[in-house]
Amino acid sequence: MTHARGPLFLAAVATAGLLLTACGSETTGSPVAATDTTAETTSESPTTPTSTSKKDTPVAAGGDITAPGTKLKVGARAVLPMASGDKTGTIAVTLTAIEAGAKEDLAKFGDKAKNVTPFYLRVKVENLSGTDLSYTSVSLRGLGTDGKGTGVIISGDTPKCDSTSAPRTFKTAGETYETCVLTAAPDGLAVTAGEYNRGDYGKSPVVWES
Repeated sequence: MTHARGPLFLAAVATAGLLLTACGSETTGSPVAATDTTAETTSESPTTPTSTSKKDTPVAAGGDITAPGTKLKVGARAVLPMASGDKTGTIAVTLTAIEAGAKEDLAKFGDKAKNVTPFYLRVKVENLSGTDLSYTSVSLRGLGTDGKGTGVIISGDTPKCDSTSAPRTFKTAGETYETCVLTAAPDGLAVTAGEYNRGDYGKSPVVWES
């Protein structure tokens, strides 16, 4: 399921991490991009959903839950708990690629995106627990070469990056889907890593590095 959004910039007060949410049907919204001018004191967002402990999370074939603070290479798989509404389970998230996009891809964001370069985080998600995780969505936070946020918060779609939710069939072990997470950096800088920083991973994110 693709979430269609229209252009919008806003002042940022927190950075975004890997977002695991669920919805009952397709929704529409607006693309969001913002320059983050606040100091980064923590990677955990105020809207972080309640975490699920290992003992409460269904875990099936696929390995143990990846420990907070784990460093992975792009292409490696992290096994993560998921809890959203009445849906709980375990997923495997693989950051398969980090790609630089063309500045023209951000045309719908208007003049406020003229000093930003888009980057695309290509993600594969697998249902490990075999529980109903339909319509859930995954989003990673892009990091710069210094291992910190780039100072830009952006969300939405571009012609080269389609942000897609889990299909309604995402209910059995082994089911997979692929999505793209739009992130960005000021011109001249690059996104070279992605992180998951929700719940128990707020202070010790799982990070994929190039």
